[in-house]
Amino acid sequence: MKKPEELNSRMVKEYGSQAGALVIGIASSGDFHSAPEGFRPADVMEGCVSVIILGHPFPQEAILDDPAGYIDIRNAINERMNDIAKNVAKRIREKGYRTKTISGAGGKWVDGKQFGFISLKHAAELAGIGTIGRNYLLISPEHGNLLWFSAVLTDAHLVPDEKIQSICDNCNKCVEACPSGALNDLASFGRKGCSDRMFKMVNGKWELRCFLCRKICPHRFGE
Repeated sequence: MKKPEELNSRMVKEYGSQAGALVIGIASSGDFHSAPEGFRPADVMEGCVSVIILGHPFPQEAILDDPAGYIDIRNAINERMNDIAKNVAKRIREKGYRTKTISGAGGKWVDGKQFGFISLKHAAELAGIGTIGRNYLLISPEHGNLLWFSAVLTDAHLVPDEKIQSICDNCNKCVEACPSGALNDLASFGRKGCSDRMFKMVNGKWELRCFLCRKICPHRFGE
């Protein structure tokens, strides 16, 4: 690998914007100390210093549509975000830095459940894009809870963005609407059957069955 050239946060955000991301934030790898061991950026890429979060919103019609339409839109946006992350990573590597792209889908299986390599919504919160609400979704001021993310890990030293104040006002509408009671206690969220109810295998393909927590949120379209 060639000797690294100048690279800063402004340049990286320009790469993201030119690739098609509408939301871009940067977090420091060292701020992920509360993430479980094995799911921190430095666990995924040795020597990771900075995490670049790239976001694009769902169209608002997605959560007013039927579940099948929602998942088709989500899958298309996921593919787009993967392409954007690869584009940004390529330009960073051309500057002489190491990278690893993180998809909004996929990850690794633990105790029969799939987890992302890192939590992109927590990364987005650390990068100042939004805050995690009572519904356990990332809510941004401009795009509500409709953002979908990908990320690029790198050993480049970039200036991280500042976190923002919480947007969620704990109205509890999502808690009351959740059919599995998964939001009653976020500490046990992953064990309360949300994923079992949200998805169902039909003809060898996962189909989305529930997104009430996203749909009912007063901040779903932003402030």
